[in-house]
Amino acid sequence: MNKNIFLLGIIAFLNIGCADSKKTEQTETNANLYYNGDIITMASVTPEYAEVVVEQDGKIVFVGSMKDAEDNYVGAKKINLNGNTMLPGFIDPHSHFEKVSNTMGQLNISPPPVGEVTNIPQILEMLKRYKIEKKIPDGEWIFAWGYDENLLEEGRHPTNKEIDEVLPNNPVYLDHTSGHMGVANGMALKMMNVTSESVNPPGGNIGRYPDSNEPNGLVQETAMYPFVGNMLQILETKAEGFFIATQNYYAENGITTAQDGLINRRKIKFYQKQADAGNMIIDLIALAGYSELEQNLKDSTITFNTYGNRFKVQGTKLIGDGSPQGKTAFFTKPYLTPVDGCEENCTGLPSLTQEAMNKLFITGYKNNNQLFIHCNGDASIDMAIAAHENACKVLEQSLDKDRRTVIIHSQFVRPDQLQKYVDYNILPSFFTNHAYFWGDVHIENLGKERAGFLSPIASADKLGIKYTNHSDATVTPLNPMMTVWSAVNRESRNGVIVGDAERATPYQALKAITIHAAYEHFDENLKGSLEPGKVADFVILEKNPLKVNPEDLKGVKVLKTIKDGKVIFGK
Repeated sequence: MNKNIFLLGIIAFLNIGCADSKKTEQTETNANLYYNGDIITMASVTPEYAEVVVEQDGKIVFVGSMKDAEDNYVGAKKINLNGNTMLPGFIDPHSHFEKVSNTMGQLNISPPPVGEVTNIPQILEMLKRYKIEKKIPDGEWIFAWGYDENLLEEGRHPTNKEIDEVLPNNPVYLDHTSGHMGVANGMALKMMNVTSESVNPPGGNIGRYPDSNEPNGLVQETAMYPFVGNMLQILETKAEGFFIATQNYYAENGITTAQDGLINRRKIKFYQKQADAGNMIIDLIALAGYSELEQNLKDSTITFNTYGNRFKVQGTKLIGDGSPQGKTAFFTKPYLTPVDGCEENCTGLPSLTQEAMNKLFITGYKNNNQLFIHCNGDASIDMAIAAHENACKVLEQSLDKDRRTVIIHSQFVRPDQLQKYVDYNILPSFFTNHAYFWGDVHIENLGKERAGFLSPIASADKLGIKYTNHSDATVTPLNPMMTVWSAVNRESRNGVIVGDAERATPYQALKAITIHAAYEHFDENLKGSLEPGKVADFVILEKNPLKVNPEDLKGVKVLKTIKDGKVIFGK
């Protein structure tokens, strides 16, 4: 009997030893335990904090109390947040990675706070100086980005003749901040075959001098496509050199997942090549262009909605209309101020016919290809909703199937259209930065009521819509905290509150760039909140956005960005 007891004791001792050994083996790996900060999980409807987050092998393995973490991860390396705030890494709902990269090869002629330009003579002087400083020979293209006629002292676009005065021997193209128009000088117009005999392309406009057919250099919407296509083709030769620098720029802003909002097949191949070579330090999601939809669907090398080495092509981008500040967005009611090239009932321009949009929706829905449609004006949103209804009818599909069709911008969506979003499971990606950059212009062009319902996050949240909110960089600064600030404050350059009732809470604004942004991309089980099993993508901020004065939100600094458990920005 005593012998049996002794043996049982030996077995028990060995079992304890094995258990301790197993526990030590589990905890003495490369786990990192983050503590002593405001850790906002973004995993619930209302703000929820955790005391500790543990990361191991690039994944979140624990979220909870310090006691439980210490009991289960004894060997984890402790990382003191020193009272700073941890959030899931920011997810970019919509920007243009390629355009951001291309700005590194262009002259910045933006107004404050992005640049320093306030009048046309400044632009001309900067162009002249740029040619000299960069030693650009005659005949070579010169590109500049970011001008905004609404914020120039002259209140108008520069003309081709003005640019010719300083750069007569170079083709020049100035890209408008909206990305929906630009100005070309005389040599550039000639090279792109734009003359007094040229007719406006469908969905576009060629600016003319008064009482004349002579082009004044302004090209809007589809009329600018040849100029932008040429610019992208030329700048593409420098893309590889800018690629890592652009990713670093996103990382500096706390972004661990970036989006390129519209690219062609060549760029898709370029990104996948970079990804396969191990050059991705963040995740990059691309939207393919609608003009190549059929070709992309037949291409066996393109797998939609699937990551390959941190890169994926998510779906297809359609262009429904233009820019509200450029007065090319398509509305049901006219603009209240004069519109270039339009005499009466000036409601803006649809970029696609209803028939063309219908066909694209049918093709997309038939092939389970997620669609993202650029729509600023309510008339353009009506077209997208009609195309959705038509495609569902033709294909005999449910109106509310989980397709996650995204109406990008949805800036001047009407309340009845928001309800359609709910009924049809359509998602808006809002653009509240417009309240600051062009809120005063929108009030003038559209009236206080229409302008006040711009990007209505508060109303969308009440309806249970999973909205996002973006920068559309390079149209506005990439800074996610700027989008949070603009959503919460909705304050214009002149200090006017653009739609007080639509002010978001800081938590609502954060959801739009974390868990909701993950949902938009079918990534909600992978990222967007601090939960076990998700990737260890973190951003560490100097202050808690839920606790600072709302006016100070845009100044909250990113201290560190962590992708898959590894620091990619900060120390």
